[in-house]
Order: sequence, then C-alpha cells, then structure tokens
Amino acid sequence: MSMRVFCLVAELKSFAAAAQRLRISPAMASKHVMQLEKRLGTRLLNRTSRRVSLSESGTLYFEQTRQMLDSLDEVEAAVSHATVVPRGTLRLTAPVWMANTIFASVLADYQARYPDVRLDVDLSGRLVNLVEEGFDLALRATAAPDEALIARPITNVPFYMVAAPAYLERAGRPARIADIAGHALLHYALYPGESFSFEGENGPETIKLDPVLRSANETLLHMAALEGMGLAFLPKWLVTADIAAGRLEHVMPEHVVFVGKLFAVYPSRKYLSAKVRTFIDFVAADKRMR
Repeated sequence: MSMRVFCLVAELKSFAAAAQRLRISPAMASKHVMQLEKRLGTRLLNRTSRRVSLSESGTLYFEQTRQMLDSLDEVEAAVSHATVVPRGTLRLTAPVWMANTIFASVLADYQARYPDVRLDVDLSGRLVNLVEEGFDLALRATAAPDEALIARPITNVPFYMVAAPAYLERAGRPARIADIAGHALLHYALYPGESFSFEGENGPETIKLDPVLRSANETLLHMAALEGMGLAFLPKWLVTADIAAGRLEHVMPEHVVFVGKLFAVYPSRKYLSAKVRTFIDFVAADKRMR
C-alpha cells in the first residue's frame, strides 16, 4: 500500500490529491510515505508548503516501482479474469514534428476514452534512453529501430518536399528532377549528406542541394520554409494544412517521394502495462495517423 501511495503522490504532486483518489486522509498518505522513507533510509519526496517533488532517490525508486505495480495489476487482473483499467502517467517521447493538430486530436481522444491516464509527452527531439530516463514509450520515425528495444510498426510517414510560393517564384519552379539541383535546402541535421536520389523518367537521378540552414528541429525548418528560405523535406502531417491554404507548395510530388516508418518503441514486453498497450493499439488503429 505504501508504494502505491508514494507513486500516486509523485504522479499528482500532491498528498491531498493522492489521498482523495485513494479515499484516505492526507495525514495517512503522508504517514505511508514517511514509513517508506524510513524503511529505505532515504528521502523520496521534497516537500514545501506549496509543492511536492521527487528527490534524486525518489525519481529512481518511482520509475522502478511504477513498472512493478503496473505489472502486478495486470497479473492480478488476469488471475481474477477482471478487465485491467489503464491508469497512471504515461511518459511518452516523440519527434518534434508531432506537435501538430492531428496528433493532438489523437491524444485528446485517447485521454477521453481512458480518463485515468495522464499523458506526459516529451517533444524535445533528443534521442532519450527509455530505461534510464523512465519513459514508458517512444514514437520514432526510423528505418532501423534499436535492436535492444521492442519496436512495433505503427504507420508510414510520407515526407513532402515543400517550399513557399514566394521562394519558387524567385528561384524557379522545378519542372524536372535536374532542375532541383542547386536549390537552397533547409537541411535536417540528422540526415547524412546533401545529395539526394530520386526516381526520374529514365531511372534514378542524384542531385545536390545548397544547405542554407541546418537544424535538427523540424519546427524551425517548417517556419523557415514558410518564410521562403528554401526547399524542405517535412512530414505530411506538418504541412498538409499549409499546402491546402497555399502557404506552401508540394514540389514535384510525382517524383520526389520519401516514406518513413513510425514505430512504437518500448523497453520490454515483460512490463507492457495496460496504459502502454492501449495507447499503442489506439494510435495504430486511428485513421488520422495514416
């Protein structure tokens, strides 16, 4: 019981809120945590009059304990043939470009279906260590997922070559693949090289672009494209509304095609909790993600 109280206090950052959820008094919730700290010989929570936060030891203990409790809930439910209700905080990391209206609407619908799940979404763009940093799940667009992790394919992600009308009017609209060579490129820093191969009318053609801006942040590249700085390869989800509104143009869609694959990546099948499993299934089944 003390571990459950501690985890809920850590998630809600409040003894009162945790006590209310567990239907115990705040004093009893505090007593449980203090007993746990005494048994472990370390402070798990930093307490002030206004807020509660995890200590360094508390962060480590919280991540390990939370996984154990999720697994225990599922085992007990399986034994009793009960339905596991997803609950708790789902810590998710995803690419920067998933800060878009489509993904936001998917998150909103998932949370409406599973109201006991709280979503903690990291869109910093960095490649996090799921185990060491306590993330439940990652959504990653990659051709080669980490072999040490479990990766389930979710959907294909088309990348469009786009540019603002003002840029194309100034630099010229390509009529054939060779015309793209030398154009200003808003270069995604994690893509190796500045040369690209496309399937032309007479077979593969390789061209080289001029990188005028390099960044690993797709949001910045998107904004720079809207400002007319050059061509950019951006995910369909990020630019569909701009293309429909005429703010961006899809350049040579019949020839310039990149299709990535989005994977759900998680540390182990052994600790696949109900919140992780239902989120993956929900996202994979959602037509908006295609």
